[in-house]
Amino acid sequence: MKQTTFVFAGGGTGGHIYPGLAVADELHALAKEYDKEISIVWLGNSTGMDRELVEKSGSVDAFYGIPSGKLRRNFSLKNFFDLFKIAAGVGVSLFRLIRLRPVVLFSKGGFVSVTPCIAAKILGIPVYTHECDFTPGLATKINSRFASKILVSYEATKQFLPAAKREKTVVTGNPVRPVFYSADAENGRRFLFGETRPQKPILLVMGGSLGAHQINMLVQENLDWLCEHFCVVHQTGRTDEAMTLEKHDGYHPYAFIYKEMCDVIAASDVVLSRAGANAIWECAVLAKPMVLVPLCGSGTRGDQVDNAKFFVEQNAALMLLGDEADTTHLKDALTKMENADFRTQCADACKKMTAEKRPAREIAEIIFHAVATSAETL
Repeated sequence: MKQTTFVFAGGGTGGHIYPGLAVADELHALAKEYDKEISIVWLGNSTGMDRELVEKSGSVDAFYGIPSGKLRRNFSLKNFFDLFKIAAGVGVSLFRLIRLRPVVLFSKGGFVSVTPCIAAKILGIPVYTHECDFTPGLATKINSRFASKILVSYEATKQFLPAAKREKTVVTGNPVRPVFYSADAENGRRFLFGETRPQKPILLVMGGSLGAHQINMLVQENLDWLCEHFCVVHQTGRTDEAMTLEKHDGYHPYAFIYKEMCDVIAASDVVLSRAGANAIWECAVLAKPMVLVPLCGSGTRGDQVDNAKFFVEQNAALMLLGDEADTTHLKDALTKMENADFRTQCADACKKMTAEKRPAREIAEIIFHAVATSAETL
């Protein structure tokens, strides 16, 4: 049986990687159902966390690092030097795609995905690109020029795209790894506490794979109060891995939780988090009430603010925006979350948002069947 190769591109953060891995898992499952043999190869950053996250997942057959430049919105000399990285990225991507001969390239975003999309367009390889956030980022805006289909998580995202591109835009939702649909809360509690069962609601604090210093400082400043009202599970992230807090009963810090995270979220009663698209959709699939502290201000395009506002409008979360991310507002929000009825309302809103479909499966089907109708290899 001839093997068909699919190439995925993206990286820079877990938010660009985990959703892609979710699609890869569903694509493997779909191929198995149709008795087809496929391989999935990932093109990501040659530096940083990309290789570790992708290879550790077991969802992809091979990973290749490529040079990655970045186009900044502000004037910077780095833009000039990064042009050489971008040119190198196109060259390496062309080499890899010529060698791999994939039937399609799926982009999950991040600047590392731009050069493979350019190379795929040059070689006549169909490009599918997905945007997780409420508003499309610059990488997606660039990649959409080369894409056969633009996949988005929200219906309202279409309005931010040029009219000519809306016809080839499909609303799929945000892909979440299949393991989240079978997460086991009991396994999560056992991982965290052994055979002990906490008597207070479990508060999971997280800020992405690198962590969120702002949230970590909020925990540090309010640790006594938090431990009085909750059993606190705190993923500090690798940036603040060396952060040491005073020991408290009911405080459980981790630098990073990997394969157990789906079960840990399932075991939690409330999640305090940034508003990256990946994290909030994973929590929504598990029907978890959220207090969101979106990244905002200079250095961000406001995508997390838009994500958080959408979830607040759906009554699935509370938000601490900008100056509101302080002790007073944190306590107010978490006091509301202590009420079981309020948590149930938020959980029901999450279920309503995620019950209709599994986005990763839908995206995999779009890619698989499009290729099946245009390529003799499937």
